[in-house]
Amino acid sequence: MTIFNGLLDSEVSGWAEVLAHRSDDAAIAAVKTRFVEAGVPLELVADTLRDGGDALHRAAASGHPNWTARFGGLLAVALLAGEVAAYSSHLVARASAVRSVAVDSLLEDFSAVSVAAKLGVSRQKVYEIGRGGARLRESRTRP
Repeated sequence: MTIFNGLLDSEVSGWAEVLAHRSDDAAIAAVKTRFVEAGVPLELVADTLRDGGDALHRAAASGHPNWTARFGGLLAVALLAGEVAAYSSHLVARASAVRSVAVDSLLEDFSAVSVAAKLGVSRQKVYEIGRGGARLRESRTRP
């Protein structure tokens, strides 16, 4: 089960699944330790990632003096917001890689000018985006 499916289904089986966007087991263990030491339960981390930090943002913008209480205090809020940022960064990197592969493939059949027009970016940007896709595709074909 992917992190996305697990979060959507509200089936949280453990820290490793909720923190699957982290780069390796050591990073997952370090983040888990920080949450546990701050008293932040796994379910709250999963809920916060599931809603993209919307509840955190609404609470912060509310102006209520104790807005952090429902999340476990200021440290918990800082940790949760940091994890939303890490998860968002993971999603952006993954989407960027997919876009690069798609643009590189488009350049095999269409001119950079036509691809740029369809994407609403400059021709130079199309080449920049496509280079990443070419590198990714080449790395998959090397032994």
